[in-house]
Amino acid sequence: MSTAGVRRVVAFNWPKYAGAAALAGGAAAFSGRLPALPRRAVRAGAALGAAWTATSLAASWWVYDRSSLYDGEWLRPLLPARTHRYAVVTTGLDEASAVLGNVLPTPPTLVLDCFGDTATGSIRRAHTADAGWPCHHDALPVRAGALDAVVTVLAAHELRRPAQRAALFAEAYRVLRPGGRLVVVEHPRNAATIAAFGPGAWHFFPRRDWLRHSGSAGLALVAERALTPFVRGWAFRR
Repeated sequence: MSTAGVRRVVAFNWPKYAGAAALAGGAAAFSGRLPALPRRAVRAGAALGAAWTATSLAASWWVYDRSSLYDGEWLRPLLPARTHRYAVVTTGLDEASAVLGNVLPTPPTLVLDCFGDTATGSIRRAHTADAGWPCHHDALPVRAGALDAVVTVLAAHELRRPAQRAALFAEAYRVLRPGGRLVVVEHPRNAATIAAFGPGAWHFFPRRDWLRHSGSAGLALVAERALTPFVRGWAFRR
């Protein structure tokens, strides 16, 4: 039984998990000094935090170690029928190139790394030297109409400000040929992610946000697929 994916999640986010464990342990130990009602409240909060840590790890294991995320076949319906020139957009870790290599005849034309826009601790730990060509989310180094597809897998949510995500979608529109597609794979903030990740689900964005960015950029939703309750892919056509 593989656990490589969930171990990588822990490696990138270990301060959060360590902090949650310390908080839960400290709250449980300190609560013994409190009167009955506050003691129950503190212990309930500590138990809830521990439960969310466990369920978030279980969800991550499901996504990264048990689902077909890295198989790529589930992505095929989201891609244009003709996909020869395409770019992968990352934010420090390229989750897409190997996946796409399973379903497309050619490797990515470009792998573009917007890491410089996303300076959070987990992204810095996840960043790799081969994450792609450093670029800015609002100035992709691609000529207009040059690509059949732009693909971003579990990366675009690291552009934390709405204006950043809107600019990326606008750039995707610019660099796509007519009929080309922007493929976005993300953790949607829905009932499943809220149940599994608790407050951590607010690191992700709801489906309506991605559709709003696409509409503002002039891109039309043409396909949508779910891979587990925690991962969803959308295809937006130029």
